[in-house]
Amino acid sequence: MTLRITGLGEEIAAVTGLPWEEPLENWPEDPTLAEKRGISRHVVRLVRATEEVNSEIYAVKETVSEFANREYRLLRQLAHLHAPSVDPIAVIEGRVDAKGEELPCALATRFLPYSLPYRVLLSGSVSAHDVMNMANALALLLVRLHLLGFWWGDCSLSNTLFRRDAEGFAAYLVDAETGEFQRSLTSGQREHDLEIAHFNVAAELEDLALSGVLYPGMDPIRASEAVIRRYRRLWNALKEPQVLDPKDRHAVERAMRQLHDLGFAVEEVSVSLDVEHQALAFQPKLVAAGYHQARLRELTGLETEELQAKRLLASFDRYRGREGAPRSPIEASAKRWLKEVFTPITSLVPATLLGRIEPAQFFHEALEHRWYLSEKAGHDVGLEFAARSYISEILPYRRDSGVELQG
Repeated sequence: MTLRITGLGEEIAAVTGLPWEEPLENWPEDPTLAEKRGISRHVVRLVRATEEVNSEIYAVKETVSEFANREYRLLRQLAHLHAPSVDPIAVIEGRVDAKGEELPCALATRFLPYSLPYRVLLSGSVSAHDVMNMANALALLLVRLHLLGFWWGDCSLSNTLFRRDAEGFAAYLVDAETGEFQRSLTSGQREHDLEIAHFNVAAELEDLALSGVLYPGMDPIRASEAVIRRYRRLWNALKEPQVLDPKDRHAVERAMRQLHDLGFAVEEVSVSLDVEHQALAFQPKLVAAGYHQARLRELTGLETEELQAKRLLASFDRYRGREGAPRSPIEASAKRWLKEVFTPITSLVPATLLGRIEPAQFFHEALEHRWYLSEKAGHDVGLEFAARSYISEILPYRRDSGVELQG
């Protein structure tokens, strides 16, 4: 039997060097990586491409050939559509061990940096606000997938990775094995996905509760219902018509701004006037996620999560608001903000602490720390002072995912 690796050209060399002749369960795994691995019905290992500490990390899953190839194609399509999902790397077939016995097919994906599974997050020091933010993130992920015509079929916390995103979380699809694309999802298909999500999330949280590690006072059923409620609110805001006052000259502008605040750019909209009933109907037709991410990327080239981008843009807007007249073009102001504000602050992190937190998340938390210190001192302590304080007092006790360490 011949080993066959199908995948992205630039990744093939690294993947080829992994010990495919060994069953995946026998692969050695760095303990610091093992804790980032969630629960799966398959054998999964997180491995580095090389022995170097900073080398690329892959998630490798053993499965059958049909499922591996199908999931690889789905993940590639999701990546092409800029969906929040892990990147596929390769499908590995024709594996045999030293005795010539056939081994399962494997699917390799790129591990999502600065992310952790829900079990690690909910077993740590989290608040009720954190739990609600995780529910919101999962609901938003499902909305985004449904807008793309993707039926997940197994929406769950186990099939999701979470990254810190300013004061909230960003959720990413990890397992697409049961999914499928449609031109557009019917209401019945969406409801089926919601039923699956409701059951899975409640069961997963109940399992944590029985293990004694769930956030105290948290009701698994109510938390699961919060995901569904948030989904419905988002979906209605994006897809259902809004009735506005035709006499209000700024009604449409405000409706657009509300969608922007939710993180969606409105690419096409329908506005109709009912003269008889004096009503203005505002109907989003085509929306795209990542409104603030796209604006920040266009201005600065920074790649961030959505809420991080929103916070960074607020910092830039304040910076631009202090510029004297006449104002320079916004692109020039953005370059100066990047050079004079963002980069100097994020560059304060010493080499020994690099990788514990994303630069954009560090900048956001430095701003939060500045507010806290200023309130305590009774005056503005300044961003650089706050950043240095954060680096010395908080950053050493952070994981590279942005989750607080205990002890």
